[in-house]
Amino acid sequence: MSAELSDLYRSITATADGQELAHPEVVRRRADRRARVRATGSALAVALLLGGVATGGRLVFSAEEPAPLPPPADTPGPVPTGPTPSPSASPSAPTSGPSTPTAVPPVVPTTAEPIRRRPTSIPDRAFFVLAPANRTGLETALATPLLPALCAARYPSESAVVQRRARNLAYKLANTPPGSVPDGSYLHSITIYRPGRADDVLRELRQAVRSCPRQGPDETGVTWRQRLLDPGEYGDESVLFEMRAPYPEGTGEPGEEQVRLVRAVRIGDVVTVLWEQGWENTSAERAQVDADSRRAVRAVEDWLD
Repeated sequence: MSAELSDLYRSITATADGQELAHPEVVRRRADRRARVRATGSALAVALLLGGVATGGRLVFSAEEPAPLPPPADTPGPVPTGPTPSPSASPSAPTSGPSTPTAVPPVVPTTAEPIRRRPTSIPDRAFFVLAPANRTGLETALATPLLPALCAARYPSESAVVQRRARNLAYKLANTPPGSVPDGSYLHSITIYRPGRADDVLRELRQAVRSCPRQGPDETGVTWRQRLLDPGEYGDESVLFEMRAPYPEGTGEPGEEQVRLVRAVRIGDVVTVLWEQGWENTSAERAQVDADSRRAVRAVEDWLD
């Protein structure tokens, strides 16, 4: 053994001899205390580790949750308590001065005819009733021609007619004394035409009057002159014309003419004709024919409504 190794052993022995060995019970208590310290430290470390994991998990879950949806567009917000700010003016709109009124489109009148039912028969109530001051009580049913024979003009054939009724009605003027003879008479007719044929009747009647300004002499030797007049507003459309001729010799005032008025009015598919035929060479008065024409149209309209 070398001298250096011998010196090392002697140094260790001397150091050990100078230290007092602890009692075994003391050594055991120290060992137990170290074990408890280590166990407490381990538990604390585990708790800290678990807390960190939980916190991290919450952070991860919070990051993965979707953001809350915005409220719907029509959800009312809180009502402001202060004054509402005025909206900013558009760059192109003036910020002061009188406002320009909004243009209102004009109302265009419509010419559409009212929708009416299509009748198949003509009741008695379709014929008008004279005003009380004009009544004579003279009325008869007729089956004679319903329009003058204007130079043999042809009107729609019977195939266009659904039904037709006519009557002769005598009237007197309001200022005629009681017991006097009638002042005139009407040949009043009502005809139902097939759809689309009633307006043909009025068109052909206008053309017939234009094409026949003069005709005769008739069976009584009288020559008549015809011309269209302003029809006025009756029904959906109307035609009015007059027939003029000198009074037969020995009747009427010299130089005067007897006048007949004929008015045809269309109401839907129905045509009513008022042909004033006089009474013993009397002449028609326009005001009376107009008044009775309005009554005739009103009766047909009430029937069709």
